Amino acid sequence: MELISGEKGFELVHQSGNWVLKKDIGFSPVELLVASIGACGAYVYGKILTNSNIDFTIEKVDISYERAETKQAKPLSRVVITFSIHIAEDEQGKAERALKLIGKNCPVMQSLDPEIAVVENLIFV
Repeated sequence: MELISGEKGFELVHQSGNWVLKKDIGFSPVELLVASIGACGAYVYGKILTNSNIDFTIEKVDISYERAETKQAKPLSRVVITFSIHIAEDEQGKAERALKLIGKNCPVMQSLDPEIAVVENLIFV
């Protein structure tokens, strides 16, 4: 990966077009971290469900976050990931129990400061 200094701030070089890493123009670095947590969690959750032979479709993933406003750098304090998922009613209990496996198997979540709470929720659609 490569960052370059462009006209609008730092850019992450990508073959399909650079990503501007500046709030209000593109995604801020904190927003990219939050998106990485959510995307990694979604991929891991999908793999867990697939390995459990559960037929599912993740319709969308909503991610919200909070920052520790009282700390100097205002780091992340909490990330909430909500999966909107289509799944048979008789498999919903298994799907809910599988949520607890995400954090243990997600390399992005494993790389976070332990003070950052990551909460996973499900909405059945």
